[in-house]
Amino acid sequence: MARPLRIEFAGALYHVTARGDRQEPVYEDDEDRRSFLGILGTVVEDFNWRCHAYCLMGNHYHLLVETPDGNLAKGMRQLNGVYTQWSNRRHRRVGHLFQGRYKAILVDKDSYLLELCRYVVLNPVRAGMVKSPRQWRWSSHRAMLGVEGGPKWLLVEALLAQFARGLTAARERYERFVAQGMQAKAPWDEVRGQIYLGDDRFVDRMQRKLGERADDINIPAVQRRGPAPALAQIERAHKDRNRAILVAHDTGRYSYGQIGKHFGVHFTTVGRIVRTGRKIRKQAGAKRNG
Repeated sequence: MARPLRIEFAGALYHVTARGDRQEPVYEDDEDRRSFLGILGTVVEDFNWRCHAYCLMGNHYHLLVETPDGNLAKGMRQLNGVYTQWSNRRHRRVGHLFQGRYKAILVDKDSYLLELCRYVVLNPVRAGMVKSPRQWRWSSHRAMLGVEGGPKWLLVEALLAQFARGLTAARERYERFVAQGMQAKAPWDEVRGQIYLGDDRFVDRMQRKLGERADDINIPAVQRRGPAPALAQIERAHKDRNRAILVAHDTGRYSYGQIGKHFGVHFTTVGRIVRTGRKIRKQAGAKRNG
């Protein structure tokens, strides 16, 4: 089966994750993590990436990277491939280290850059590994605060400039912003078409960037569709709630959670309504064909 193509263009911003094969550790100790960061630094420089944030966990990692040259796939192939070779040599093993392909979400930089920067560095806290992101050595957070020197390829000043002109004030405001993120919901309920994190206008712009590839069968259909009507618009167009829920799900743009939140029902109720609606359609189709 052909692999789905990545949507790549100059200046794209991605949240990237890759997990260990069979959920096994990607990093067994600090030497592994140091080596990975060294390889990441080489990839950032060789492929002209802009790295806004990173966090190395146990069996996966998070990156927030911008690609001025539209070359995410090539860089990721280098990053995961070289690290896998190094890790296998060191630990005397063979085979896959990562579980299939990496996952990349295309991000609206204007709306979600800061939100994702704090989401990335809060992962060790959410996982119960530390009480504060300051305590986790293997993320970009400590470099942002000046607790320790970070890698030269990390865009420390560019991110801090979003908070204040002065360095001290910027770091204080950044740290407060990150701390407030523990009460904020994760942004993934807002992902559209599996890979877009942004509003309808952002999705529309990304669709236009597909250009001649818009009909490419290697790109999943859900990623080629245009923006769906807003849930409120769908609700107004269908007086029957269950019918509106089914129509919303048919767009392929909304998750059970998003639909349930809008219509005031649990996501499991959304699933039941969708399954029932499909069953009725199937029965009606059988009658017509019979």
